[in-house]
Amino acid sequence: MKRIQKLPDHLVNQIAAGEVVERPASALKEILENSLDAGADRISVDLAQGGIKLIRVTDNGGGIAAADLPLALDRHATSKIGSLDDLENVATLGFRGEGLASVASVSRLTLTSRPHDAEHAHQIVAIDGTLHPVEPAAHAPGTSVEIVDLYFNTPARRKFLKSENTEYAHCEATFERIALAHPQVEFILRHNGKVVWRLPQQSLAERVGALLGKDFVEASLPIDTGAAGLTLSGFVASPTYSKASRDAQYFYVNGRFVRDKIAQHALRQAYRDVLHHDRHPAYALFFTLDPANVDVNVHPTKIEVRFRESQGIHQFLFHSIHKALASTSAGASPAVTLDGPADNDAAVAANVGRNEDTLAAFGTAAAAARAADSPPRMPFQQPRYEQQAMPLHVAHEAIGGYQRQFAGLREEERGLTPDVSSAPPGSTTIGNPPFGSPLPAPLAAANLAALPDASDGIPPLGFALAQLHGVYILSQCEDGLIVVDMHAAHERIVYERLKNALEADVIPMQPLLLPVSFAADRFEVATAHEHGAEMQRLGIELAPLSPTQIAVRGVPVWLQDGNPVELARAVLKDVREIGLSQVLTERRNELLATMACHGAVRANRQLTLTEMNALLRDMEATERSGQCNHGRPTWSRLSMRDLDNLFMRGR
Repeated sequence: MKRIQKLPDHLVNQIAAGEVVERPASALKEILENSLDAGADRISVDLAQGGIKLIRVTDNGGGIAAADLPLALDRHATSKIGSLDDLENVATLGFRGEGLASVASVSRLTLTSRPHDAEHAHQIVAIDGTLHPVEPAAHAPGTSVEIVDLYFNTPARRKFLKSENTEYAHCEATFERIALAHPQVEFILRHNGKVVWRLPQQSLAERVGALLGKDFVEASLPIDTGAAGLTLSGFVASPTYSKASRDAQYFYVNGRFVRDKIAQHALRQAYRDVLHHDRHPAYALFFTLDPANVDVNVHPTKIEVRFRESQGIHQFLFHSIHKALASTSAGASPAVTLDGPADNDAAVAANVGRNEDTLAAFGTAAAAARAADSPPRMPFQQPRYEQQAMPLHVAHEAIGGYQRQFAGLREEERGLTPDVSSAPPGSTTIGNPPFGSPLPAPLAAANLAALPDASDGIPPLGFALAQLHGVYILSQCEDGLIVVDMHAAHERIVYERLKNALEADVIPMQPLLLPVSFAADRFEVATAHEHGAEMQRLGIELAPLSPTQIAVRGVPVWLQDGNPVELARAVLKDVREIGLSQVLTERRNELLATMACHGAVRANRQLTLTEMNALLRDMEATERSGQCNHGRPTWSRLSMRDLDNLFMRGR
C-alpha cells in the first residue's frame, strides 16, 4: 500500500473543479453569482460553442483592486465571510472562495477588473492553474471574466461533456434562473455572436412574463404573504396550467435557486386537491427568511439547503399556497394581466408591458391570504342574477311559427310546469320562464339602451342555454360561451361541502378488536413514543411494545377498512421527516372524494334550466371549483374572438 502524501494544490483544484464545475453551466453560475454579489445592475454574457469554447461575463459591479486579483484566483480566498458567524449568516450567493480557483485550474482564464475609484483597470491570466503577473488593461468600471477552452487540460473530463446544443441549453437555463430572481438587474445573453436574451431592468411581473411567458403570468395567482419573519412572493399557476414535467418550477431561498425536498413536498401537497396525479404544478416563488435559519453550505453547487425549522417552513409554504388556491372559483378572471404581445422575435425577449393593476393584484392576494381564516362564501351570499329577455325581433318571429304549430302541446306542458315566478323572494332559484311559455314582446328601440351592461347583469359563468349529450352544460357568459362538465363540477361542489361539514369535528377513532403489531425500526418507535398523544387526536393510536415492535390499537373510523400497518407506517414516516403533516387529512379527503364522486350527478341525466343555473351559481360560490377532485378542469371558455376565428368572421 502506498504511503499517505499531500496532494499538490493544482491537483486539489482540479478535484474541486470536478465537484463545482460539472459543465460550462456550472462555471457560468459561479461567475454570475459573483457579479450579483458585487452589486452589478448590468451584466452581459457571451458564449461560444455552448460555453465549451468561450464564457465571458462582464458587469459594472464594485470591481477588484489590482493587489487582490491573485487572491481572487486562490483557493478559499473571499471577501464575503471571515468568521464562523459570517458562515452561519450567509447573505450572499457565493461565499466559499473556490469557484474561480477551480475554473482557472481547468481552463484558460482572464480576469480583468477596475474598481469605480481606480484610474484604470488591471488583469491577470491563469492558464492550467498557473498565474501570470498582473498587468494594466483597458476596461470600464466593473469586472470581466473570460474562460476559454474549458477542460482543455483534462481530456478525460472533457469527453463527458455533451453536444454544443445540449451544453448551451444548460447554460441558458442557468442564465434564466438567475435573471428571474433579479429583475432589478439588466441582463444580456449572446451565443455565437447572436443576441438571445435582452432583459432590461423591470418589475417582477414583467421579468416573469418575459422568461416564462405572458400566458404563465395571466394563468397565475400572485402571492405576497408573510408571517413570523418568513415572506413568500411570486406567482403560482392555476391547476389548469399544469405541466407534464417539473421544468416550470422555480423556487428561490433568499434569492438563490434551490431544489429542496421540504418545499417541493409542501407545494405538491398544496396542489394535491386540485391537480391531476400525473401533472406537475408551475410556479415562480421567492422565499425569504433570516439567513441564520437556513444552511446553504450543504451541497458543492449550493443547489440544496437545510432549514433549521423544517416543519414550520413546510407548514408556512403549504398554507400560503393552499389559501391562494382556495380563494379561486369558477369563472374568475386572470389575477394578473400584462399589456402588449410577448414578442420573442429572433429569440430576443422584448420589454413586456405591464398592466397598471399588477401591483393592486399583489395587494389583493396579500389581503386574501390574511383573510383566509374567514368562513367560505356561500351561495346565498352571491348577488341575485336574473336572465334578461333577448331583445331580437327576428328571434321572436322565427319561434312564433313553432308556437303556432305545437300550440296544443305547449298548453298541456304549461299546465304541468310549476310557476317559477311564485318562488319566495329569498330563494336562490333562477327565475327562468317555463319551457314553452310565450316569449315576451320585443322591446322598443327606445328601450334598448335601458338594458344593463353585461358585467352588471351576467354572472361570471353566465346563464345556461342547453345540455349537450347529457354531459355538458352550455352557458352564455359576458364575452362568449362557457362549457361545463356537469359531473366534474358537481363532484367538486359535493366534495367541498363534505370537507366543510367535517372540519369542525374531531376525527373519530375506531378501536381495533385485535390490535395489529408490526416490526419497526428504532426511528419509528421513537416517533411513536414522542408523538403518541398527538396521533390519538388525529384518530390513530400506536403503542410501542418493544424496541422493535409497534401495535396499532385504533385507526380513524373512515379508514377502518384500510390496512392499519400501511397507514401507521405512512404516518410515522411523514411525522419523522416533516412533522405532523396532513397525512390523515389527505387520507380522509381521498375518502370524501370517493363519496362525492358517487354522489354527484351522473352523465346522461337530464337537467332543467333551473337546475343548470343553480349548478353554475354553486360553482361560482365554491372554492377550487375550477377543477374536479382528480384535478381535471370543470369548465372551459370560448370567447367571441375564438368563435369568430372558427368561422373566419372579419377576414
